[in-house]
Amino acid sequence: MRDVVILGSTGSIGTQALELVRRNPDRFRVVGLTAGGGNRELFERQVAEFGPAYAGLGEEASVEAAGRPADVVLNGITGAVGLRPTLAALDAGNTLALANKESLIIGGPIVLDRAAPGQIVPVDSEHSAIAQCLRGGAPSEVRKLVLTASGGPFRGRSRDELDDVTPAQALAHPTWDMGRVVTTNSATLVNKGLEVIEAHLLFGIPFDRIDVVVHPTSYVHSMVEFTDGSTLVQAGPPTMLVPIALGLAWPDRVPDTAPAVDWTQPTSWEFFPLDDEAFPAVRLAREVGERGGTFPAVYNAANEVCVDAFHDGRIRFTDIVDTVEKVVAGHGDVPSEGTLTVDDVLAADAWARAAASDLIHPA
Repeated sequence: MRDVVILGSTGSIGTQALELVRRNPDRFRVVGLTAGGGNRELFERQVAEFGPAYAGLGEEASVEAAGRPADVVLNGITGAVGLRPTLAALDAGNTLALANKESLIIGGPIVLDRAAPGQIVPVDSEHSAIAQCLRGGAPSEVRKLVLTASGGPFRGRSRDELDDVTPAQALAHPTWDMGRVVTTNSATLVNKGLEVIEAHLLFGIPFDRIDVVVHPTSYVHSMVEFTDGSTLVQAGPPTMLVPIALGLAWPDRVPDTAPAVDWTQPTSWEFFPLDDEAFPAVRLAREVGERGGTFPAVYNAANEVCVDAFHDGRIRFTDIVDTVEKVVAGHGDVPSEGTLTVDDVLAADAWARAAASDLIHPA
């Protein structure tokens, strides 16, 4: 029996995690639940059903819950607000099932310095896939990581064809059911850019050995190419239940978590190169990741502001990444990674939000 804390319990990751707990009461026990407060009624129902020892709403509640004794803390919060709970979980010695990629990306060396070997278990489907594939060889045998991207709802469109897309169209993802921010990030491919940085940090692979390919059906979640020319692929129908279950039970698997591929049916899997001209977010993320320091925090924060502005009708779809790039270009001196602090990261986050807002609403 594992004691589990779930941060962001009313979101997509959190509700699916609770579904897994509900189906496996002999394996998991919920001892902590937190949420942002946007769906208080659902949160109250969750608390009544699972009876956690601790429950609360807001960032401070998540920090408190993450630091309480538990076997695993699932950080399913969206955005930079997940950083302090991530650090609290690591400092408490809890295993961190990390769905909140932003906290690792913006925290970078701070998060890695706090984490013991094996303490962070990735929950993003791509990074969970890589972690599974890496069981097939030694670190010295890895040639490259290959992240797959669905391409989002606008795959195949030119940049000019993206100018007038609507928020509703951006949220119509062809294969995944996610929240507003992540779904929009998938449409711009900012999400894939963030995942490139995350893969570098999680697995210690240089950026020039991390590739991205477009795979529209999302059956192949990612791949690892080894030095002998072989490639290990982790595949399955597009569902987050498997990586969430692995995050809660790692290194064990939870039987019957989700349906497997039906190999009795004809199927084909296609892969395409990424169009960096129409979708420059991944290229920009590589540059940001290489620069390190507080640049990833700036990239992420500016994007969060731009996503809100797009859904409010204040900027066009293509303005999202264009504005992020301008904010990144205007970012000044940053401390070296060896001296990076949480205050540095939060200050850069605040600066980037203000800079993006100024570009959207010039004075």
